[in-house]
Amino acid sequence: MKVVAIIQARMGSSRLPGKVLRKVMGKPLLYYQLMRVSRASKLDDLVVATSTLSKDNRIVNFCTSHNINYYRGSEQDVLTRYVEAARKSGADVIVRLTADCPLMDPILIDQLVECFLSEQDVDYLSNVITRTYPRGLDIEVFSNSALMKVNQLATTASHREHVTSYFLAHSEKFLLRNVSNQHDISCHRWTVDTIEDFQLIEHILTELYPNNRYFSVDDVLEILEHHPEWYQLNRGVKQKD
Repeated sequence: MKVVAIIQARMGSSRLPGKVLRKVMGKPLLYYQLMRVSRASKLDDLVVATSTLSKDNRIVNFCTSHNINYYRGSEQDVLTRYVEAARKSGADVIVRLTADCPLMDPILIDQLVECFLSEQDVDYLSNVITRTYPRGLDIEVFSNSALMKVNQLATTASHREHVTSYFLAHSEKFLLRNVSNQHDISCHRWTVDTIEDFQLIEHILTELYPNNRYFSVDDVLEILEHHPEWYQLNRGVKQKD
């Protein structure tokens, strides 16, 4: 079973254009995420899936310069982009990630992949059906066969854009599983969609990365206990639908 992480990335963003290549300490956010994701021992491959738009050439150039596999496909039909990227990489199991999550935890990725592989007949497993983790640690794992089925059944623009929303909207057609954290820490927001989100991530990376580039979720929580004012930076940000 070949397990491939496919990270969707684009330069376009209505609230913070170019966010994935915004720099902290001279390195783009995408660098930090890829560096951390690549530490997951259960992954056989990693692919950045971006669009064919010229503005996403910068993402391709970044991947090329860092020897990261990439695939270019439709901007709006991200589901097709995933199907094609999975086919090109020979994936049996896909780990879906988004490129605005620079604090992604490789240990958590391994836990979810191991859980998925140990379950029988599970089509889709994630930590987002019932949220107990911060946004920014979203991980979705599904079989390539389930992805092919969704590709056949999903017809609305929304389902084609959001890749896995069809799974969640049609649980009667798939066997779904959720992984929950022992403690609910979903009040935290570690994704980057606004300048306030970026400011928080910049503080966290600047504080932790120089001394421990492979810091854990617990390390982030501890530093936020010491700097509760950081938590307030993006507390009022509402997630886009």
